[in-house]
This record gives sequence, C-alpha cells and structure tokens, in this order.
Amino acid sequence: MKKILLLTAASSLMLSACYSTEINMSMGNMRLITSSASPQDVMDFATKTCRNDFYEGASFLSKAGKEYRFKCVRAEENEVLIPIPGTTINPETKTEAK
Repeated sequence: MKKILLLTAASSLMLSACYSTEINMSMGNMRLITSSASPQDVMDFATKTCRNDFYEGASFLSKAGKEYRFKCVRAEENEVLIPIPGTTINPETKTEAK
C-alpha cells in the first residue's frame, strides 16, 4: 500500500512539473488563463471551460507572457471564434436522438 501511495505522489509531481494551467480571472464572459502548456492545450482548455459555462466556445484576445485572455462567445451573438495563432478549435461532437 505504501508503494502505491509513493508511486501516485511521485507521478503526480512529475505530471505537475510538465505544465500547469489555471484560470486567474473569470468575469462575465472574459477569462484570464495562466499556463505554461502548449498553445493548443491552452486553446482546448479555454474552449472546454467556456463550453462548461454554456457558451459556444472561447475566442482568443491576447497573450502576455504566460497569460492568455479569452472571451467566451454565445452562438446567438454571431461572433466568430478566433483561435490562438497556429492552433485550431476542435468542433464539438453532437449526438442527435432519432
């Protein structure tokens, strides 16, 4: 049992040393995310976060160091989702009941 706990603690420390991503500010539809991950991982995280808050997705605004600024967009606002340059926004897979 002690070996399992030691391996779990060691693996979580190694994974957290790879990169970290966290939301520093969430005000209205604006999100400030600090991350040392790759831009695509940050874009995926922002998109997932906005979709969890009932938005269509995340639109990239700016980057300063490790801080990324996003705007969450609703479908009825007719705004375009803008990805971080060099990344893509993965389409959400929708299942339809027939």
